[in-house]
Amino acid sequence: MSSHHIVRDDQEPALIIANGAACSKELLGQLLEWSPLVVVLDSAIERVMELGIKVDVLLGDFDRGFDPEYYRDMQYPLEIVHTPDQDKTDLEKALDYLIERKFPAANVIWATGRRADHTITNITNIVRYRDLIKIVVLDDHSKIFLLQQKFEKWYPAGTPLSLIPIGKVKGISSKNLKYQLDNDELTIGYRTGSSNEALNDGIVMIEHQEGDLLMMECYD
Repeated sequence: MSSHHIVRDDQEPALIIANGAACSKELLGQLLEWSPLVVVLDSAIERVMELGIKVDVLLGDFDRGFDPEYYRDMQYPLEIVHTPDQDKTDLEKALDYLIERKFPAANVIWATGRRADHTITNITNIVRYRDLIKIVVLDDHSKIFLLQQKFEKWYPAGTPLSLIPIGKVKGISSKNLKYQLDNDELTIGYRTGSSNEALNDGIVMIEHQEGDLLMMECYD
């Protein structure tokens, strides 16, 4: 797979490659084409190099005898960022790194699948960064992001859309969903907005008054 160095504009989303289940080469290629910076987490570097991807930053705690210096010449120029803090995940550390470099947004792949605990943590941690960086988690079946209090976007009729609360979300109202919400409340573990869909071609509007609400655009 060719290098990603087509754009060099820090206003474009950086790309973080975690160490979960791989996505399709098509999705990976689309994201690489517009990514000004590629950050790979820890030992995922081996899988990434097998695909012939040029990496800018290798970041992680590098435990279990992992030697990041081994990859410096093969990926030159490569910035190696050692983050030994065990109170944060490698993905959180990568987001902190991008915030420090003033990137406004990040796309994250290979962050779902494989271990369920990693998947849940990676998705739910989006809310911690709501005012710091825009995060989109993608795989071959979903595009996941945090909703602002008022959200509007055009969708084709029948597009699967799931609204997943992190904790409790109050005062949710919608327009142009098959299963409309009218000042409703969703609570993780009790009632979610999974498997809804756009009713007609056009703008879907979702508002909520309180809480953290994730949108999942789903593809079967």
